[in-house]
Amino acid sequence: MTLAPSLNETLTRVRSDLRMGVPLVLVNGDQALVMCAVESLSPERLADLRALGQVIMAVTARRAQTLKLPIYDGDLSRFYVPKDESLGWLAAVADPADDLMRPLKGPFRVARDGDGALYALGLQLVKTAELLPAIVAVILTPQAQYRTKKAFATAHGLSLLTLEPTLLALQSAQIPQDIIAARLPMRLAKAGRLQIFRATDGGQEHYAIEVGKPLREAPLLTRIHSACFTGDVLGSLKCDCGPQLHAALGAMGQAGEGVLLYLNQEGRGIGLANKMRAYALQDQGFDTVEANHRLGFEDDERDFRLAASILQQMGFSKLRLMTNNPHKIAMMQAQGMDVVERVPLNVGVTAENASYMATKRTKSGHFE
Repeated sequence: MTLAPSLNETLTRVRSDLRMGVPLVLVNGDQALVMCAVESLSPERLADLRALGQVIMAVTARRAQTLKLPIYDGDLSRFYVPKDESLGWLAAVADPADDLMRPLKGPFRVARDGDGALYALGLQLVKTAELLPAIVAVILTPQAQYRTKKAFATAHGLSLLTLEPTLLALQSAQIPQDIIAARLPMRLAKAGRLQIFRATDGGQEHYAIEVGKPLREAPLLTRIHSACFTGDVLGSLKCDCGPQLHAALGAMGQAGEGVLLYLNQEGRGIGLANKMRAYALQDQGFDTVEANHRLGFEDDERDFRLAASILQQMGFSKLRLMTNNPHKIAMMQAQGMDVVERVPLNVGVTAENASYMATKRTKSGHFE
């Protein structure tokens, strides 16, 4: 018997630590890093890291391209943090909000020694915590008072993660657990049922709205909808998410059956705070894809494997998928779902989101 947390449970704890600015220890063989997320880093913790050794900062290749940094590690760039630079400098390098006013942040002294794998893991962990993808780290060298890396982590109350098992856990598709379902009459969809699925790793809950009583063996009218607080709740005119949500529920109500999955992957998987950062960059003239890249993210960070897992647990395998996004179709097919028909969902075009809609078509390949 053990009461110790599993790796997935430790990862949930790590995400909370990262948001609060608490460091963690990453290990790969003989190499070890003590790392923090730049966004939540405090001056005191920065001073503590500097007491351990040379501080190195890492950003994703997307952010590095904006900063004109050389990329030697495939998907990231590492560089030494000058000893006389403050936390404000680190924040300005991580956050593109003032790039146009302060375009020159270097010169940067690139770090090329050793393996970049632990830095890549650190950036991936920060992304899962929905923070800006930028980290600072210090290489942990042998110290007389600590015989092992684990002893160092234990002495400071820090979580320790080993590279390969952590990568496998992050790359594995999480299977949300069916928690509870209850009847829910709705204005647009009429009779329905709301089913709650909870992530087994302590992450977000996701929801399945089942309209009517669809047959499990027949093609299912399906909408996979990612949470959009601004569009779904506030009626934002910058996107078409709210109108798509309402149109899908209305279509299911008219058909008398269907399933709408509501996945808590705000801002294409980057979180609401980063989505607002992207909106602020759009106000500077960048489109939605350019804004994501300047922040250090990919075009779309969502994981649609969640949708396939939920639908399979509900007993569905054939879909009439309501979408304009070919990526959703490909992801569902890759997970063993039979998409027998694409049902277009073109609604909510406004003067305010015309550019956004055009970018989805030209850069993300969405159907007209």
